[in-house]
Amino acid sequence: MEKVLVYGASGGIGSAIARALHARGMSLHLSGRSEETLSALADDLSASFTVADIADPAEHARIVAEAGTPLAGLVYAVGTITLKPLARLTVQDMLRDYELNAMGAALAVQAALPALKASSSPASVLLFSSVAVEQGFASHASISMAKGAVEGLVRALAAELAPKVRVNAIAPSLTRTPLAAPLTGSEQMAAAIAQMHAMGRLGVPEDIAALAALLVSPDSGWITGQVIGVDGGRSRLRTKG
Repeated sequence: MEKVLVYGASGGIGSAIARALHARGMSLHLSGRSEETLSALADDLSASFTVADIADPAEHARIVAEAGTPLAGLVYAVGTITLKPLARLTVQDMLRDYELNAMGAALAVQAALPALKASSSPASVLLFSSVAVEQGFASHASISMAKGAVEGLVRALAAELAPKVRVNAIAPSLTRTPLAAPLTGSEQMAAAIAQMHAMGRLGVPEDIAALAALLVSPDSGWITGQVIGVDGGRSRLRTKG
């Protein structure tokens, strides 16, 4: 069976996506930095896996080689949350956000492209943006720049790779994951941010995974070039005054 390659599977959203894809009967190859987490998840899902730190661009070729050919899909569930006012941002902050979010996504797709094109049906690539690209939030300059680049990449690749490969992105709002713990660890702060969303709560990884599984599956075969918000309404709705 053709596999779906899931980057960031040792993170909260990546692991939830892997479980949702498995529930749809898809075969998986997982990648992430934590061997302990990946090994346990791979055992649960009968998946293969590669432990890698994609801060090293050379790792993409190894990950794809271990995933095998062909690939039915690629999910790049890798992200950062750098929240600093512009005056405090360093060159290193901005480069790290760009390299992990945007350039990392491009390099992952580049390395996997022959395997994706070898799929028996149109393959699916899923990347990740952020509600902060659509909405202007203070102290989000670095991550908004990086995720804005991801949105440009989605549209460029969707045009370039059609019809053999579909390319889409999900743009979440704040989701309860280990990465977001500095914002969600305080229940008082989490509750205040939750009330900024029309649905009155923060996201959970399963909210993101449900749409991700659809976008990777053939059921979304006529969807490409889209950035879809899973954000409790925050990108579009104002319910308080």
